[in-house]
Amino acid sequence: MDTNTLAAFIAVAETRSFSQAAQQLFITQSAISKRIALLEGQLDQKLFDRIGRRISLTEAGLALLPRAKHILATIKDAETAMGNLTGEVRGTLSVAASHHISLHRLPNILRDYSQRYPDVQLNLQFDESEIAYDGVLHGDLELALITLSPNPDPAILSQPVWVDSLQYVVNQNHPLAHKPWVDLKELANYPAILPSSATFTHQIVAEQFRTEGLGINVDISTNYLDTIRMMVSIGLGWSLLPETMIDASLKTLNTGSKPIQRQLGYIYHRERTLSNAAKCLIDMLPPPESI
Repeated sequence: MDTNTLAAFIAVAETRSFSQAAQQLFITQSAISKRIALLEGQLDQKLFDRIGRRISLTEAGLALLPRAKHILATIKDAETAMGNLTGEVRGTLSVAASHHISLHRLPNILRDYSQRYPDVQLNLQFDESEIAYDGVLHGDLELALITLSPNPDPAILSQPVWVDSLQYVVNQNHPLAHKPWVDLKELANYPAILPSSATFTHQIVAEQFRTEGLGINVDISTNYLDTIRMMVSIGLGWSLLPETMIDASLKTLNTGSKPIQRQLGYIYHRERTLSNAAKCLIDMLPPPESI
């Protein structure tokens, strides 16, 4: 059993496809098949059921998958620790950032980082915060810059950097736009435009309504805040947006409710040794804002 066979096994398990696994690892499909056959021979266990074009893990495969990931993560961690001893800042840094942070917080930081550390290859993904969170939790990403979870997993270290103050907004012609104040009960009667219920931002908003015994009438759902701003500005509903995104096309509502703030920052796995490249990126982030 070696790292190549384990990597092939994980790739097939995650993609449920020998051809996609081969593309992911930049080898031929026959090479993938040989590695899986070798691993099954070494373990004397069948790891995949192949019914037509459908591939699924056997009981043995399901038992091996988390252990295989742990073995490769441990080896990667050892390599990182040894590489850090040289003091050099180089190699590949796998990092994800939410769309909002990528557009509104990171451009200057990434520009300065790439200029200062040209030997680092940034494997940068732009993902929803929840997807990036899972990537760090499962060891696929070293670092993520996201909206922080209100209920983080104990294995995740979360460090706030920025604070987004969120405001309820409508367009200038909305029936509620010119009222001096609007309580949440009245707001709940109108259609909302919010990120999906799986997002951390939606959970924060829903909790405020829930404490008042209210539900939210979500008419449109999208996870892109810039798209939400556009749809609110043309009168399709109300939403909750960061103050930094509110322009003249929107009207801020005074609901008299407790201000909503969400924390943006970085996360990494507590059991992972951060590379010098990751540490240097963290060092370039601004000091944490206070809530």
